Amino acid sequence: MELVKNRKLILANGKIFYGVGFGSKNDVIAEIVFNTSMVGYQEILSDSSYCDQMVCMTYPLIGNYGITDEDYESKSIKMSGFVVREYNDSPSNFRATKTLGDVMEENNCAGISNVDTREIARIIRDSGSQLAMITNADASDEECLKILRSRDFSHDQLNKVSTKKVWYSRTANPLYTICAIDCGIKMNIVREFNKFGCNVVVMPYTSTYEDVMKYNPDGLFISNGPGNPEDAVEVIELVKQARGKLPIFGICLGHQIIGLAYGAKTYKMTFGHRGANHPVKNLINNTIEITSQNHSFAIDKESLKNTDLEITHVNVIDNELEGMRDVKNNVISIQYHPESAAGPEDSEYLFKQFIDLLKKDGE
Repeated sequence: MELVKNRKLILANGKIFYGVGFGSKNDVIAEIVFNTSMVGYQEILSDSSYCDQMVCMTYPLIGNYGITDEDYESKSIKMSGFVVREYNDSPSNFRATKTLGDVMEENNCAGISNVDTREIARIIRDSGSQLAMITNADASDEECLKILRSRDFSHDQLNKVSTKKVWYSRTANPLYTICAIDCGIKMNIVREFNKFGCNVVVMPYTSTYEDVMKYNPDGLFISNGPGNPEDAVEVIELVKQARGKLPIFGICLGHQIIGLAYGAKTYKMTFGHRGANHPVKNLINNTIEITSQNHSFAIDKESLKNTDLEITHVNVIDNELEGMRDVKNNVISIQYHPESAAGPEDSEYLFKQFIDLLKKDGE
């Protein structure tokens, strides 16, 4: 039976793709990006770093193993849309509790399938990420483009994704307490800290140095999250005040925030890094790690020259900065995701490295 193409995807550059809708039937406008991962669509859907974005998956079959209760990366879904080649609404997985489309509908996330995801990925690769709209197929193209081109990228994502109240994740026989600033934190980061014997106090992004120190923590963690790192002024100030007083670890957005706190500069990449197989070179031990990544912004390597930060990791493909450290002040940060639940585990050692800094600081 031929599927009726009832929805369309309109890019800000005027390109239009007709397809079949799933998930929410509402119109959505968001920045469109692409992800090259072959598995892990639930983790991508529930990663708060995709707030105000829609994701074009380059792997052609999505939805085939459904959604499971244990695999969410956040407590709520902030992604706006999914663009896929083929959507499967009859998953085969003994752990599945819902279909992808059902969860997307419940969370106002629109999907479109039966479109040429290869062409869409090439457009983003060549022209850069841009605003896009998923709407009904019969909507006026001129009106949709007018709306699209009058919009700008949002700057309030942290307020949308960060916890409003402090919450705790405790473990048996804890060795340390870590204050984690929630800029869109992934649940597997919290699980990793628990696994290494840490109680985690998850705090709003607006938390001050005084707020953090009330918990007498052994270390400070700055999480991943969406948007431009320059918008995270409260967290940048927190890092400035905590530097040298607490060991600090940053992942993804947290890595960029640490760079800004040291006086480095950030910039928006053409299409970013999003996938589960990015090769990264560890300059400390001269090894290659296969990594999971999701970011639009990066730190300008040249801007590190006048700071106390040392480059520790670079991307093998494009030589982008992937990791840095300040040995004197016990600060480490990494651009990719060492905690990835649906990706490579080459970089899990970074959590142990941070735990070693906690031990060192407590001596």
